[in-house]
Formats: sequence, C-alpha cells, structure tokens
Amino acid sequence: MSRDSSLGLLRNYYEAFNSGDMKRFLSYLDPEIIHDVNEGKSEVGISAFQAFMDRMNACYKEHLVDIRLMSDSGGENLAARFIVEGTYLKTDAGLPEARGQKYRIPAGAFFEVKNNRIRRMTMYYNLADWIKQVQ
Repeated sequence: MSRDSSLGLLRNYYEAFNSGDMKRFLSYLDPEIIHDVNEGKSEVGISAFQAFMDRMNACYKEHLVDIRLMSDSGGENLAARFIVEGTYLKTDAGLPEARGQKYRIPAGAFFEVKNNRIRRMTMYYNLADWIKQVQ
C-alpha cells in the first residue's frame, strides 16, 4: 500500500468517526484488528473493537479537531495527533461520575496498515489530565 493510500485510509477513518458513521468507521479495520487501549490491555478482533466503541459512544460524545497524520515512506506505519473535544455523558466504570462535563485533551494514535485495512492501533492520551478536567 502506498503512503498516499494509507494516509487517505486514515483520513476516511477519522471522517467516519467525526460523522458518527460507525458502520463506515469499522469498515476500515482488519477483521483481526489489534487495539492497544490507552493504559489498558490489548484487544483483538472487530467484535471486541465494536464493543469498545459501543461503550465509548454510550459514555462520551467526542469530536476530533486539528488532526495531523504522518506516515513512513511505505505507508505501513502511521501516526495521528489530534485534539479530542468531548462531553462526558454517562459514568464509565472506575472513572469519576459523569455530569455532562466538557473536556478538551490532546491525543495520539499509532497505526499499522496491511492490505488496505488498519491492522493495529495504539491509542494514547493523558488519563490524569482528563480526570482532572471532569472532576
């Protein structure tokens, strides 16, 4: 896959996320996606990722801005940095109580792309900063 194709894949992935089109969003993933959850364990498979997104969408309303995409020359390893603007809708297990708090937090993601699909995604954001914003 070329660098330009991979960057286009990520642009489409984030456009689908921001539009709330979960069917399209999930279509960019390899069926055996490896998702390294921020400060958590790795989960494998599209059904695990879909369950993760179902929980996220129930607890948070998020929109990504200032998205910057980067790629190696072969288009197999990519990174994104962005700002998450969100609202905490429903209390997520083990986190502070949700009361509709707004937050704005920088985040990043690292990707491995194979066969025109996202094969691995590693997420990062500063959880302590997020907790401080919603307490």
